[in-house]
Amino acid sequence: MSKVSQPMTTQKNIIYLDYHSTTPVDPRVGEKVMYHMTTAFGNANSIDHIYGDAAAQAVKQARQQIAELINASPKEIIFTSGATESINLAIQGHISQQNTPAKIIVSPVEHKAVLDTCKALAKKGLAEIIWLKVNQQAQIDLEHLEKVCSFGASLLCVMAANNEVGTVYPIQKIGAIASSYHIPFLCDASQAVGKIPLNFQDWGITYLAISGHKLYAPQGIGALVARKGYRLQPLIYGGGHQQGLRSGTLNVPGIVGLGEACQLRQLEMSADETAIAILRDQLQNLLKAKIPDLMVNGDLNNRLSGNLHISIPDIPNTAIIARIRHQLAISVGSACSSGVVAPSHVLQAMKLSENIIQGALRIGIGKFTTKAEIEKASSLIISAVNQIYQLL
Repeated sequence: MSKVSQPMTTQKNIIYLDYHSTTPVDPRVGEKVMYHMTTAFGNANSIDHIYGDAAAQAVKQARQQIAELINASPKEIIFTSGATESINLAIQGHISQQNTPAKIIVSPVEHKAVLDTCKALAKKGLAEIIWLKVNQQAQIDLEHLEKVCSFGASLLCVMAANNEVGTVYPIQKIGAIASSYHIPFLCDASQAVGKIPLNFQDWGITYLAISGHKLYAPQGIGALVARKGYRLQPLIYGGGHQQGLRSGTLNVPGIVGLGEACQLRQLEMSADETAIAILRDQLQNLLKAKIPDLMVNGDLNNRLSGNLHISIPDIPNTAIIARIRHQLAISVGSACSSGVVAPSHVLQAMKLSENIIQGALRIGIGKFTTKAEIEKASSLIISAVNQIYQLL
């Protein structure tokens, strides 16, 4: 019998600070997921026996848990494989019902799932993209937003929190502007749900995208919350599941995990995020004390608690990653763009200089991060920077 090969470096020895890419599954969530994978493993659409009944009940409970966190109706929740599918369903499903090319108002610092979907529709002649303006903190110019909305549009796309620099957007104000001009509003909340308060019902949001693996639930599960009264053209056919909006056997273990994670975030979010922000600030201060040229990117007054996006001018981020990757897990940007040799579209839209963009690093702190890990991470980054300085 062949032996299973071991990884070159034991992962438990690596400090994980890439929580924006994905979070570890909360052990309490993992227990629920495992139970529904191995014991209560029924198909939620099998109505002829108690296995199916139990699965259907578990899905119903998860809908309620998710709805309570974001103030939505359980009936408005469509389960998907993640935020990317949710975003595609919202944009393509909404636009495909237009008789003429749609006007889509888009923030240039959106996730690639939004940008690439809109660009694909524009390439087919199905949509025209109207770009919003952002400043050097990645904040949206609300006066310009209102001006372009005044001319009307088929859809507005603005995220709740930026996945690279952590900037948090005034979604309540943006939703009010969209509502005043009767423009449907898609909010990618994958980085925000469970970290900051969100109110789907009262903030004028039409479609809200959620990703489980950003809030301590498993990868491969997400949801689209679609306001009652708005119809979408499905992307996936077969079986008519979820009112025909998204066919396919429900991922019951994942759905249960997402529901449990949302319930835990509702109970623990405030305390957790306060503690996370303290750790983030400690790391920021430790780095700035030893790296005088270090810059912190984004809106420092309105950012996710766990986000620390830094640049060290004239030191390539890849040089730092090469020196720390076996001891510390951080990233140069969005996980969906990693491996792609191209400057960050977010930092380019912010009009940061080339040397700042090339020196950018994204650090994501979460609820399982410890003070000892913060101190060790700072020493690793500082040591790497000093090694590179000696070569210059």
